[in-house]
Amino acid sequence: MRGTTSTRTRPKGGTAQTPVPRRKRGFLGRALDLPALHRQQRYNAIFFILPGLLVYLAFMVYPFLDTIYLSFTNWNGVADTKHWVGLANYARMFGDGTVLKAFWNNVIWVVIGTISPVIIGLLLALLLWSGVRGSLLFRTIYFLPFILPLVVVGIVWQWIYHPLFGVLNKALNAVGLKGLARGWLGDPHTALYAVLAAAIWATFGFVVVVLLAALQNVDMSLVEAAMIDGANWFQRARHIVIPQIAPVLTMVTTITLIGGFSVFDIVFVMTGGGPGHSSEVLATYTYKTAFQQNEAGYGSALSMLITALSFVSAVVFVRLRERQR
Repeated sequence: MRGTTSTRTRPKGGTAQTPVPRRKRGFLGRALDLPALHRQQRYNAIFFILPGLLVYLAFMVYPFLDTIYLSFTNWNGVADTKHWVGLANYARMFGDGTVLKAFWNNVIWVVIGTISPVIIGLLLALLLWSGVRGSLLFRTIYFLPFILPLVVVGIVWQWIYHPLFGVLNKALNAVGLKGLARGWLGDPHTALYAVLAAAIWATFGFVVVVLLAALQNVDMSLVEAAMIDGANWFQRARHIVIPQIAPVLTMVTTITLIGGFSVFDIVFVMTGGGPGHSSEVLATYTYKTAFQQNEAGYGSALSMLITALSFVSAVVFVRLRERQR
């Protein structure tokens, strides 16, 4: 049309010049475009992250992947060759009565060993937070068992449960309950619960300290308003305080829950899984299978079972807890 001008420029030769697409620059090119300060910050971040990442890959990721591979073999832990057996180790679990017994013991441990320390720790944390005298002293006393090695805790409780001169049996005899005195760790009906009581004693202090720290961020104006409205201590704790520390409570419960499936040291020290597998858990049976019976392939499969149970239970619990919120 007349009167219109074309925005397209033509070279002297008369042919139209097409624009050349800009090439995308890689990570190095984009890094060079950053200001000097940003580049230095990025290099510093890589410098600090890389060593920890290498250690994590070498001592966590690689052994985990290698364990997955070993779970599909019949390796005895010594031989150079590892024969592939597929899913035979996993199929063997379903016919292994000891695995089923250990799994049931782990379920008992998870239920009692998770609920008890969380409830005890929550109640003690609320009491200390309410202004009890000597709260720092009590906090230290409650936390002391948690910082002790579980081997030490197991040995101490072995002496407490000793059938002849243990403190527990002596106390029962002193109050006229001599019929209840027994060899607590040698009785198949009480061995698991005796070890579990020692583990709860060593765990609830951690819950107290963590929840007490979370309680410092509670909005006191809401608590004071509830007091003015006539809410008692239990109502304030249930409807005002606990909802505000719910994320921390979920975190503590999840850690305790995962520990219930991977518990090993205190059981191994106190009973070794006995008597007669009555206190056997999956971790102790895995250790015996892999390192005492030289069935590393089957032991690796058992360790994968523990990993799957811990992961699934933690994810399910957190999802249910967040859905309730």
